Amino acid sequence: MAVELTSGRNVLGGPLRACAFDPLTGYFRDGCCRPHPDDLGRHLVCARMTDAFLQFSLSRGNDLLTPRPEWRFPGLRAGQRWCVSAIRWLEALEAGCAPPVVLESTHENALDIVSLAVLQAHALGGGTGPV
Repeated sequence: MAVELTSGRNVLGGPLRACAFDPLTGYFRDGCCRPHPDDLGRHLVCARMTDAFLQFSLSRGNDLLTPRPEWRFPGLRAGQRWCVSAIRWLEALEAGCAPPVVLESTHENALDIVSLAVLQAHALGGGTGPV
């Protein structure tokens, strides 16, 4: 599978790679975790969903499970990749349920919120290309 690259840098200092195309993620719904001034949640962390994180997010008022076609949101399930809020990811870490991170697909601006060492400690091993 070819690995898609996009504009921007990842947390490792390399080119930002796409996070996921199925489902299509990112603020721009282009598969990439890129910043935008209107994205107050800062959805910069590419993470592989887990049941624990999805339930945690739901408990915080963000239902990632239910499809919302009007927002081009299919609903998520464990195992899928998604651009998540860096702040929510850090909250989940503190609660013991942070999902694994795809470093090559996590935008460098996430380092304003979460340290590289912490992200590396929770990195998904292997399979850096988008799914």
